[in-house]
Order: sequence, then C-alpha cells, then structure tokens
Amino acid sequence: MTLKTMRDSPQSWLQRIRELPLGEEKIRLMNVCGGHERSITMAGLRKVLPNNVELIPGPGCPVCICPEEDVYDAIQLALNHPNVILVAFGDMLHVPVNVPRREVRSLQQARAAGADVRPIASPQEAVTIALQECDKDVVFFAAGFETTTAPVAALLAQGVPDNLKVLLSGRRTWPAVKLLLDSEQPGFDALVAPGHVSAVWGPEEWGQVADDYNIPVAVAGFTPESLLAAMYSTLRQKLEGKAFLDNVYPEVVQPGGNPTAKRFLTQTMQIGDGKWRGIGTISKSAFELRDAYSNHDARLRFPAEQTEARKRAGEMPQGCDCARVVLGKIYPPECKIYGIACTPRTPVGPCMVSDEGACRIWWASGVRTSNTDERVKATA
Repeated sequence: MTLKTMRDSPQSWLQRIRELPLGEEKIRLMNVCGGHERSITMAGLRKVLPNNVELIPGPGCPVCICPEEDVYDAIQLALNHPNVILVAFGDMLHVPVNVPRREVRSLQQARAAGADVRPIASPQEAVTIALQECDKDVVFFAAGFETTTAPVAALLAQGVPDNLKVLLSGRRTWPAVKLLLDSEQPGFDALVAPGHVSAVWGPEEWGQVADDYNIPVAVAGFTPESLLAAMYSTLRQKLEGKAFLDNVYPEVVQPGGNPTAKRFLTQTMQIGDGKWRGIGTISKSAFELRDAYSNHDARLRFPAEQTEARKRAGEMPQGCDCARVVLGKIYPPECKIYGIACTPRTPVGPCMVSDEGACRIWWASGVRTSNTDERVKATA
C-alpha cells in the first residue's frame, strides 16, 4: 500500500472491505493492543463491518496481566515502610488483590490507610519526587509493556537519584501472542499488531505470525482509517492465501524499531520468564533489571513479604474471567459478574480497572449487562 492510500478516509476503507468476496465463513481478527480495542469500540467498527468479520480483543492491557503478587508486594511495601513513597501509574492504584475484604486490597486503599502512595502520569515525575523527597526512598512501581518500560530504561541509563528504586513489572507482548499461536486453538485467523510496541521494538517479530504460522498480520495505528486499512490488508491476505507482514503505520513504525529506546532497554534490562496474572508463566516475556542497576532494584532493597498461606495468590479474583478475556477466549459480557458485581466503580478484576482493559472499554461504550447474547450483538 502507498502512504497516500493508507491516508484514505474510514469510509473508503470500509467500502473496500465490503467489496471483498468474503463469503459466509466467519473470519476472526484479533487486535493485540488495548489502545486498538478502545479505538475500535468507541468508533463502533464492529457494527459496520461485514457480519462474518469478528473482532477479538487480545492480550494488550498491561494493568490486566500485571502479576497479582507484584501488586500485593507494592501494597505491603507502602503499608509497612513509613519512610517510603510509592508511586505508580494511576490505573495501578485501583487493581485489587486476592485478600479478604477486611484487609487492604489495593494501593488506593493503602493510601486511604495512611501509606504515602502517589499516582503519576510519567516516569519523569518519579525522578522529580525523588529529588524533592531526598530523605526518603521513592519506589516506582513500573508496570507496563514495551512502550512504558522503554522510558523507565531511559531514566535509569541516564542516571537517577540514589533514593529512587524501581519495582519493575514490565512485560513484552509478543510472547503472549506466541503462546496463543502455539496452543491447539489460537482463536483467530488474522492479527492486527500493536503500533506503538512495534515503534519501540520493531515490527519484525510480528512477521513470525505470517512466516511460521501462515496467519495474515498487519501493524496498525490508532485511528479508524489505520485500523480499517490493517483489517483490509489481513482480510485480503486471507482471501488470496498469501500471509505476510504489512505495516500500515509507517509514519511511526520503522524497520528495526527505535534504536535509542532499544539501546536503553538492552543496557539496563534483560529478558526472563515472567508471570501473567491468571495465565501463568510465559517464557521470555519479562523485563528484569541488570545487575549493574541493582542499587535501584526495589526487590533487593525491600524483599517481598509474600506468605504461603495467602489464598489464590497470583490468580484472578474468584468469579472473574478477566484472564479469558485477555486471551480472547470470551468477550467481556460473557463473564458472569460483568456489570453485576464488577463495574468501574466496584471493579472485581483488573479488566474493569484500566482504560485499556476490554471490560472497562465495553462498559464505557454502553454494554452494561452480563449476557452471552452481547457477543452476537457486538459483532452484528
């Protein structure tokens, strides 16, 4: 596709999709990014696509998959160390852990109980607070995918105050998709790959979807026209039987990714196996601080306070199907507690907390009840 073609209007792309001879067989397109899911849902794309094109939200919400143990550790650290200021991106303050309701279940509740917990919007704010509060340890609970982990790496590489520690809970997106691809039922026929992740890490690894699994794939941006262009590309690949990686976001995603961001990530972090909440351990999916930066590792400065007696540690809350939503196995309304026990005001699971969580996004779009029929309605 030419750049001019990619900038065509959403209506033009939708017309191209409708003109494809798709037949009657259902074609399942998975979008990996939570930002993609928000754009798709808010633009109402599910309701205007051909009836047999099903859009499935995938594992693109870092708040949703952040290990429950890490959230628990952050809460205990904030509660039990009066000389510590714990900072985290705002959504993380509302994620509940699996403890009895009489106990503190979120960072927000820890804050209400007297702990010094502060929401921040950017990693640089953590540095500013550390400089202002030089007589205290400032712990940055850094959860996120490549796009938010790269700025953390840049801060560390360029130098941060000695009193700034990082409780790192960074994850890579590709290993989770590979986990689905290697399963007996991946659950999708084509993939819309994440634009900003590809801008950091490079689009090349998404080429494995086509090369190793013969599944069409396209990297997309966040506008309706970019998403529809990616959908058109993957649908056309499917019809022609020629799977390849198409980059419909070339103004941001370049071959090889962002060399500066990758250099900082490689300098400060290494890749290891990592836990994903409700899913388990995924090989080579976690960012870990290198030994050279151990002075800023909160896990070494404040050893974890986990107890073996804690029930359901690491799991989703009882009754919550967030993990299956993240893996694209069900739609949000198919969770039995969606809209009943679990709402944005009283979230049970993390998928209802984050603006990138599919449950929160669907709720914001007007889907308010738990009903398996909503799956059909949403794609009709």
